[in-house]
Amino acid sequence: MIPTPPTPTQSPAPPWSSWERWLQSPPGQYVLKWEQACFDQIVDNVFGFHAVQIGLPQIHSLRENRMPLHAILIHANDSSLLNTNSSWNYIEGESSELPFASESIDLIVLPHVLEFAADPHQILREVDRVLRPEGRLVISGFNPASLWGARQYISRLIGSPYLPRDGQFISLIRIKDWLQLLNFSLDRGHFGCYKLPLQGQGISRMDFLEPMGNRWWPIFGAIFVVSAIKRHQGIRLVGQIQTSLIPKIAPLSPATERGKLNKDPLQ
Repeated sequence: MIPTPPTPTQSPAPPWSSWERWLQSPPGQYVLKWEQACFDQIVDNVFGFHAVQIGLPQIHSLRENRMPLHAILIHANDSSLLNTNSSWNYIEGESSELPFASESIDLIVLPHVLEFAADPHQILREVDRVLRPEGRLVISGFNPASLWGARQYISRLIGSPYLPRDGQFISLIRIKDWLQLLNFSLDRGHFGCYKLPLQGQGISRMDFLEPMGNRWWPIFGAIFVVSAIKRHQGIRLVGQIQTSLIPKIAPLSPATERGKLNKDPLQ
């Protein structure tokens, strides 16, 4: 009797291999907390009527924005996350085919959307289509040029990635090039999350690294958030126009004018 070979068993995937599970880990909660504070600062003074966040319902990027309508676009598979924030107006759809009319949205936020998308260029083209001229786009993502990015690269070689394994992290320089091709002008940007890429609660004991990283190596933060404004040919908001005041001419009295008219030019 030929013995049956044992069935190979696969080792269980680490909890951070899934994007949703990773967000529940201490590093994920650390990232969400920093991004929430950053989004609150960026969208506070963005005005208009319609603001949309695409994906990642675990964070409320429009919390401090004062537009009358806030909505979040989610995939049908993310319906289990609908109860995470009851204040949202939920819309099911695909980020590669946005269910909005052209030039109808004033603010769009993409939290970690491009790096987990099969075609990030198509998403940016759709954002360009639905965003109004002078509308604002806010993007967040992991920074490959950081300690977290270096650990992710090394960890993938040994089969145990630190960050979600299904993400293709895009550098900020490349995102800037893509935005410039679509005629977006960068407005502001932030780097953050300078703690060492540790697992578990050890990451919570490194708060002293935040001010040091922000001062000494700001571009090597694990997370970046960039804001851009859609420009339209022939439409560009300018600053306050400086006007020069024309000096007033003192009016002549009727007696003076009558005297000038009656004066003999030969005298």
